[in-house]
Amino acid sequence: MKVYLRIFSYAPKLVSRLVQFFVFSLLGTVFGVLNLTLVIPMLDVLFNTTDQTIIPVLPEFELSIKYFTGTFNYYFTKVILEYGKMEALLFVCSSIVVTVILANLFRYGERMTASKLRVDITKNLRMHIFGKVMQLHIGFFNDQRKGDLISRFTNDVGEVENSVVSSLKSVMKEPITILVSLGVLFTISFKLTLFTLLVLPIIAIVIGGIVKQLKKRATQSQEALGRIGNILDETFSGMRVINAFNAKNFVLNRIDNETSYHRKVNLSLSRKNELASPVSEILGVIVVAIIVYYGGNLVLSNDPELVASQFMAFLAIYASMIQPAKNFSNGITSVQKGTASAKRIFEIIDTESLIKDKPNAIALDKFKERIEFKNVSFAYNETPVLKNINLVVEKGKTIALVGPSGGGKSTLADLVPRFYDPQQGEVLLDGRSLTDYQLESLRKEMGIVTQESILFNDTIFNNIAFGMENVKEEDVIRAAKVANAHDFIVQTEDGYQTKIGERGTKLSGGQRQRLSIARAVLKNPPILILDEATSALDSESERLVQDALTKLMENRTSIVIAHRLSTIQHADEIIVVQNGEIVERGKHDQLMAGSGLYSKLTEIQKV
Repeated sequence: MKVYLRIFSYAPKLVSRLVQFFVFSLLGTVFGVLNLTLVIPMLDVLFNTTDQTIIPVLPEFELSIKYFTGTFNYYFTKVILEYGKMEALLFVCSSIVVTVILANLFRYGERMTASKLRVDITKNLRMHIFGKVMQLHIGFFNDQRKGDLISRFTNDVGEVENSVVSSLKSVMKEPITILVSLGVLFTISFKLTLFTLLVLPIIAIVIGGIVKQLKKRATQSQEALGRIGNILDETFSGMRVINAFNAKNFVLNRIDNETSYHRKVNLSLSRKNELASPVSEILGVIVVAIIVYYGGNLVLSNDPELVASQFMAFLAIYASMIQPAKNFSNGITSVQKGTASAKRIFEIIDTESLIKDKPNAIALDKFKERIEFKNVSFAYNETPVLKNINLVVEKGKTIALVGPSGGGKSTLADLVPRFYDPQQGEVLLDGRSLTDYQLESLRKEMGIVTQESILFNDTIFNNIAFGMENVKEEDVIRAAKVANAHDFIVQTEDGYQTKIGERGTKLSGGQRQRLSIARAVLKNPPILILDEATSALDSESERLVQDALTKLMENRTSIVIAHRLSTIQHADEIIVVQNGEIVERGKHDQLMAGSGLYSKLTEIQKV
C-alpha cells in the first residue's frame, strides 16, 4: 500500500483530483443504479401488481436511495392517475434515458480525471528518475548495467502507468459501485442481501490466493527485461567486434537464453493473471444461482418483503455488480504487477549518491594556488587502488602520470573533480578539502579530455558548445581552430551544423578527439585533466591532436595521464605510479638518468 500511495504522490493537485474523481464516480454510479431501479415500477405497471389509485406521500429531501425511489413513485403514480398507463410507461422510459445520459456524462468526467492523473504521474516519475540518476556518483554506473537502467526508465515506468495508475478506476471506482449497489439491494430486500453477503467472501478468498503469487513473477519478468536490454545495448555497440570474431552465434545464444527465461516467467504470470477472471466469473454464476434459488423461494412463499418485480430488479442490480467485482479483482492483480515494477524504480530513486555537497559547502570562486594530495588512499570494493599518495600540483604546472596499466593513474586523476572521494586522506585545493566546495563550482574550474571521445548525436556546433549557454559562433570557431578541427569541419556537408551520428560515428577517431579538445578550449578552464587523450590515434592524428593539446595546456594547470611517454617529456614533473604507489618522480632527464621503471618503459617504447 505504501508503494501505491507513493506512486500517486507524483500527481499534481492530487487531493482535489481524487475528490473530483470520487464525486464523478459516485454520481455516475448512482444514476447507473437508478436506471435499474426504475425497472420495478415499469414491471408493476405491466403486471398490475400495485395499487395505482392512491398517491404515496412525497418524501422529505435526504441523500438516500429511499428518497429518490419515493420521489419517483410519487410522480409516477400521479402520471398513472392523470394520464394513464401508456403515458406512465413513456415516463419511465424517458426517465431511464435521462439517467443513462447523466450516468455516462459523469463516467466520462471520471475517466478524464483518471487520464490526467495517469499522464502527469508518468511524466513526473520519469523526470524524477532521470534527475536522480544524473545526480548519482560515477561509481554507481560501474556497478549497474546500462540496459537495466534504461529498462527501469522505460519498461518499469510503462508497467506502472498501465498497471497501477490505470487501475485507479478499478481499485477506487468499483468499490463505490459495489457499495451503492449494495445500498440499493438492502432497500429492496434486507434478508436476501444479507444472504448474498455471506456468500461473497468465497470469491474474495479464492482471488486473493491467486493475487499473492503474482508479485514475485512480475519482479522476475522486469529484471529479465532489463538484462535483455543490456545485451541489446552491448550488441549494437560492439557489432564490429562481434563480426570480427564470428561471435554471432554466441550472442544469439545469450539473447535466446534470456528471452526464453523471460517467456517462461511471463507465461507463468499470464497463467495466474488470466486465471483470476474466469475463476471469479464461475464463482459469480454459482453465487447467482444460489441467490436465484433462495430469492425465488421467498417470492413463491409470498414473503411480504419481496415481490416478483423487486426480485427481478434485485437480480438485475446484482448482475450489474459482477463486472465491477471482476474489475476490482483484476485491478488488484494489476496493482501487484505494477508495484513490483515500482519497487525497482524506487530502488534507483532511493539510492543515495556517495558524492554530494556538504550542508555548509561553499562556492569555489577561483583556483589560485595548488592542488594537493595528502596521505590519499582509495579502494574499489575493498581492493586497494591508491596507497598513501602525497603529491602537490602547483598552479600553471603540468604534471604527468605514467606507469603500467591498472596502477591507479586514472583513479588518482578522478579524485580531482570528485568523481570519487578517497577513503583515507584528503585532496586539497588552495588549502581546503575538495569536500568543502560545491560540486558544481568545483567542476566548473575543470576541463577533461579522455581517451574515449564522448560525443552526442547532434551537430558539431552543439557538441563543442555542450553544457554552455548563449555561445557565440565566433567563439566556437576560435576553439575549433585552436584544436586543429576547423579545417575538417568546414569540409563536412553542413559545416558546424553537420550531424555527427551516435557517439560521433561519422567522424574518424582523430576528428572526434579534436572536437573533445575544442569543447575543453571553449570552456576555458584553469585546470585540465587529460586521460590518455592520444593513445588510440594513428601517427598523423596524434600529431594534430598533440599540437592541439599543447596549445590547450598553455598557462593552465594540467594533469596528464599518458602511455606514450614521448608526449609528456616536457612536463614540469613526471609521476611514476605502480600498484597504487608513487615509485618515482622528477623531470624526464632526471628519470632517464636513473635505472628505474620510467627509463625501462621509455626504452621499451623505443623498440
